[in-house]
Amino acid sequence: MNNNKAILEGLLFVVGEDGLSLEQIEDVLEITDVDAKEILKELKHDYESENRGLRIDFLGNKFKLTTKYEHREYYQKLIENPETNKLSQAALETLAIIAYNEPITRVELDKIRGVSTASLLRKLLAKGFIREAARSELPGRPILYKTTSEFLDYFGLSDISDLPNLDDFINNEEDEEIDSETDLYKSKYKEVETL
Repeated sequence: MNNNKAILEGLLFVVGEDGLSLEQIEDVLEITDVDAKEILKELKHDYESENRGLRIDFLGNKFKLTTKYEHREYYQKLIENPETNKLSQAALETLAIIAYNEPITRVELDKIRGVSTASLLRKLLAKGFIREAARSELPGRPILYKTTSEFLDYFGLSDISDLPNLDDFINNEEDEEIDSETDLYKSKYKEVETL
């Protein structure tokens, strides 16, 4: 028999800030409205323990896993810690996509990167490198993200127009590909027949 409570916990973790509606929970777990509410109630109760660092909130008609407000000072310390202030390759890629395409929605970012950027956006927002600029006119009015002055300071830019021209990178990559193909044909090594 399925442990629906554990499955729901995993689902809430996977969807992150997007959250799940009651209907989605019913659909995915193939359970009734009453059962879904009961499982949510039990899971929410489990998270109310002092020994847990997360809780379930109902925000924007969705159930979401969130951190406990009373632990906020520790989250702030983590964000301000120089060791954790380094940007991962994935964070740098996401930041570059935003910088070159701003304003941009999370869905557009996900499409360009090919993976979900929800957790990276939270991290970049917390670090102050990006901000929620406005709402798109697209259906659902998704949030548009832009870089901040902190981003410019961190990368030593006076303005977003100081970013390197992408065409230069594209042309350099094409030249490198041509050179590597040429090298294959001009190899000083010759094939030797083996027995």
